[in-house]
Amino acid sequence: MAKENQFVEQIADINADFPQWYTDVVLKTKLVDYGPVKGTMVIRPYGYAIWENIQKILDARFKECGVENAYFPLLIPMSYFTKEAEHVEGFAPEVAVVTVGGGEELAEPLAIRPTSETIIGSMMSKWIQSYRDLPMKVNQWCNVMRWEKTTRPFLRTSEFLWQEGHTAHATAEEAEAFTLTMLGVYKEFMETCLAIPVLTGRKTEKERFAGAVATYTMEAMMKDGKSLQSGTSHYMGQNFAKAFDIRFLGGEGVLETAYTTSFGVSTRLIGAIIMTHGDERGLVLPPVVAPMQCVIVPIAARKEGVIEACEALEAELKKAGIRVTLDKSDNSPGWKFNEWEMKGVPVRIELGPRDIEAGKMICARRDTLEKTEVALDNAAERVKDLLASIQKDMLEAARKRRDERIVYADDMAGILAGVEAGNFVKAGWCGCRECEDKIKEETAATARVFAEGESRETCAVCGKKAEHVIVYARAY
Repeated sequence: MAKENQFVEQIADINADFPQWYTDVVLKTKLVDYGPVKGTMVIRPYGYAIWENIQKILDARFKECGVENAYFPLLIPMSYFTKEAEHVEGFAPEVAVVTVGGGEELAEPLAIRPTSETIIGSMMSKWIQSYRDLPMKVNQWCNVMRWEKTTRPFLRTSEFLWQEGHTAHATAEEAEAFTLTMLGVYKEFMETCLAIPVLTGRKTEKERFAGAVATYTMEAMMKDGKSLQSGTSHYMGQNFAKAFDIRFLGGEGVLETAYTTSFGVSTRLIGAIIMTHGDERGLVLPPVVAPMQCVIVPIAARKEGVIEACEALEAELKKAGIRVTLDKSDNSPGWKFNEWEMKGVPVRIELGPRDIEAGKMICARRDTLEKTEVALDNAAERVKDLLASIQKDMLEAARKRRDERIVYADDMAGILAGVEAGNFVKAGWCGCRECEDKIKEETAATARVFAEGESRETCAVCGKKAEHVIVYARAY
């Protein structure tokens, strides 16, 4: 028995050492490996397959909103960053700069993109001439670099993959509406595809994106009670349009300045999946984005007809569009069970001589570890139904877990006690920056998002009248 559990025993206890558990899972399930440059990661095929599924789904949703894909250069002239003062100040500590090319010092240093507002803004100023060119909606799937001091695979690395959408509009109302449209697209994707419930809304001025007028966020609760900012949508107003001269001839023949937005998610979403759904056995992947939705494990594989029956089942599932693999390795069934559980495959099918004779298969759910007997007749539809049930149940379980850990506080002691216990804490805020800073200093919690539509009588810090309710949490 000890040999069968060897694979599971290689990861730390999720309840005793969550950070080490996370590191063990991402490495031992072969999602990533460490790159040769400090702070970088190599995304291995299993991890990249998750990203490909995320990319495919989101890309289709973006295109439904009229967004077109493009690609912009990795290297950006440093002079571009000086055009929007708040933006350059916000990113300056993280920018990696190229000063030598071809063995010669460059006339102008080039930034390795930390984000692309500047280069895309400069191109939009060339492409947009008339109101007929608006709205302009572009997106790029690319890598970015931010010279992080403290890193962790997927959550914060010096180089990572993401998408960044950028749009230009004729009016403020249209730009603000599109900002919220993309936030809605993200929220729907998080909940229906990743089975991760999120709180969405506006960030405080302190926490908003450098150069934005307003930043809207998705905040997801991880199993340790910390928040993960999982994606953002920004209303830029005319800040970048003025800096990069994005102007157009309006219908009245007057030259006007455009309004811009940007929105993005990254490979950080894979970290969100791991920390929202994972357990003591490893990964638990939502079926929609799992690289393999189903694994077939032959029982008594050497007996006549077993492998043939498994291959026939595999072919049937593949034909129905289910991502399935047949494990024909010479490892024992117990070892295979542990390995595929660690990898988070949503459904494991066990098929042996007795099952074949009885016209059934054993299906084990990864999310609940429950086993059920399922008829082999019309197997593909039965497995599809099971996958849909798992997807739905994973979201409900994550939402229940989160909602049970949202608490209210009326003072600093309440906020501290709440976050120490691994909760999201809702508290009144007067709107004063000093009060927001004090909470971070004394509790290590930050303002994650406005709780719109809620009210509290007093600010939890100073006791003055509360203007807003804020969700506070410790965060990654």
